[in-house]
Amino acid sequence: MKHFLSTIDWSRESLQEIIDQAAQLRTSPLNDRLRGKSIALLFLNPSLRTRSSFEIGAFQLGAHAVVLEPGKAAWGIEFETGVVMDGDAEEHITEVAGVLSRYCDAIALRAFPLFKDWSVDREDRVIRALAKHASVPVINMETIVHPCQELALMRTIQDNLGPPAGARYGKKFVLTWTWHPKPLNTAVANSALLIATKFGLDTTLLIPEEAYLLDQQFMQAAEEQAKATGASFEVTTDITEAYSGADFVYAKSWGALSHYGQPEHEAALRAPYKHFMVDEEKMALTNQAKFSHCLPLRRNIKATDGVMDADYCVAIDEAENRLHVQKALMLSLLGSDQ
Repeated sequence: MKHFLSTIDWSRESLQEIIDQAAQLRTSPLNDRLRGKSIALLFLNPSLRTRSSFEIGAFQLGAHAVVLEPGKAAWGIEFETGVVMDGDAEEHITEVAGVLSRYCDAIALRAFPLFKDWSVDREDRVIRALAKHASVPVINMETIVHPCQELALMRTIQDNLGPPAGARYGKKFVLTWTWHPKPLNTAVANSALLIATKFGLDTTLLIPEEAYLLDQQFMQAAEEQAKATGASFEVTTDITEAYSGADFVYAKSWGALSHYGQPEHEAALRAPYKHFMVDEEKMALTNQAKFSHCLPLRRNIKATDGVMDADYCVAIDEAENRLHVQKALMLSLLGSDQ
């Protein structure tokens, strides 16, 4: 049994197999290879693309998806061990994982960090508790990383830039921070960094200042993965330097970890950097790059209307690819990928 918690735990070859199969499923979307199978989708946080793509994907493969919202349409869940459950949670993850493992062939979870203490949240305890007690594969639908989004991003990159030429991709990928009214989760940024370096893209992380560096566990993984492929990994605060010669630009907003759980202080730190928005002038510096974003995106905050409506914007393609890569992932995990 194998879980899909982070791409760090998966080889590039295994991920490429899923990405390749996603292209086949995009061409021939309907089959019954998961007939009689079921997957539980646990949503502790809202979703549009993740929920719809997993539900529809399971249906297109002949499987059944049951959506559960703990604390709303399902009992609240306690994930910590050794606690006295005198709060709002009615069930412990030990029993939840045990029961759902008896009912279902896989369990997927979406659980954002609590934005209180990064030293706790960085351990990703919630999904790891589920994986510990489940006896079926567990899929991460976004916690402090978003590995399903990684698969869709890489499928989209390869659709537009072609397959990697070798261990080193030979293309420049820019992950740019953008301003947002709120300090957002770092999950997609972490994941974009992980997948780009794993596949040998020459990766540039563009941030407004050092406070917006990502957690060291992801920075270190990116450095090691880039080194293993012979690709470069650079961090810069220079907008022109970052965009120049880029083949693919990926935008995301995230909060400064040094001000984690302190939104008012973080807002003051973030205030001077609205000019990091992706616009036509910045994109003109690139090597006719494609642009994407995981969505949802606030127009004229993260990227201009001109960028979002341009032919080079492939954000909708990436969103569609969530459906295909997640179907390929389910086939891989549930043993019906032949």
